[in-house]
Amino acid sequence: MNSAVGCEIHDLDGLYAVDAAARHTRWRLSATDALRTPPDAPVQGLAGSPGWIVFGSNGGDELAVDLTPGPGGHLGQVILVGHELSLGAELLADSLTDFVLERTTDGRGGSTESGLPVVARVGNGDLRSVRAAAHPDLEVLRIDRSDGPPSGLAPVAGLPRLRTLTAWPGTLADPLEIAGLTGLEFLELGPREWRVLLDAGAVPRSLSAAAVKVGDGDHLPVVDLANEILALWGRPPIDRTLLEGDLGPRGMSGASRPGAQAEVNGGCAGAGPRVVVPGAAACPRPVR
Repeated sequence: MNSAVGCEIHDLDGLYAVDAAARHTRWRLSATDALRTPPDAPVQGLAGSPGWIVFGSNGGDELAVDLTPGPGGHLGQVILVGHELSLGAELLADSLTDFVLERTTDGRGGSTESGLPVVARVGNGDLRSVRAAAHPDLEVLRIDRSDGPPSGLAPVAGLPRLRTLTAWPGTLADPLEIAGLTGLEFLELGPREWRVLLDAGAVPRSLSAAAVKVGDGDHLPVVDLANEILALWGRPPIDRTLLEGDLGPRGMSGASRPGAQAEVNGGCAGAGPRVVVPGAAACPRPVR
């Protein structure tokens, strides 16, 4: 039976609905991703649904009958829920019969209402400028390092749905323009950009989480920067533990040589938004 249909079929007792909580929906993935359900989308933009009934798998991905289709789909279509994805599903066939007979679709989906991405990458991504990314439905803006000049944020100031900004160190022309992004929930910047915001008292208080992107620099000084951010919300600082002793055989460099010191950073406990630096995590304020 399994070989005939090209997948592993569950028995009736093994049927279940796709649970959104069981997918890889960690806070960082959710902060930098977004799914919408455009008017022509055959599958709803969801992490899971009681109407996605899993009947089999292909060794990793789940195959489901869709009883809650998108506006461009129909009841009973077959979808693939990818194991490497945290959100969404792909249309495979218009019906279970079509799936068994290998009359599959091309994985068609919809487009955003404005025709522009709600998650935009500028620099080495899909778009060449912040202005090209700006539209009212934009939710996530990622600015990668590139050979071009630093980017200004004026084109996206005041956008009603923009909730995430990540920018590689040195890619912002003026970090203080972040003040115009009034709905930010997650902000990831380099140490210099965070220093500018902290010195100016301009760290957005709407943030639920923040991250310090270090790149190839020294990570340890960033902990002090993260603690300044935590202090704005009255959160405990990141603890440091200094280890001294013979940490390895002679002739090795760095923290491995005898007598070297290693600094271990620990994060605060509790649920909620976090400041993230390499090797450390902490919580600015509780989630409402």
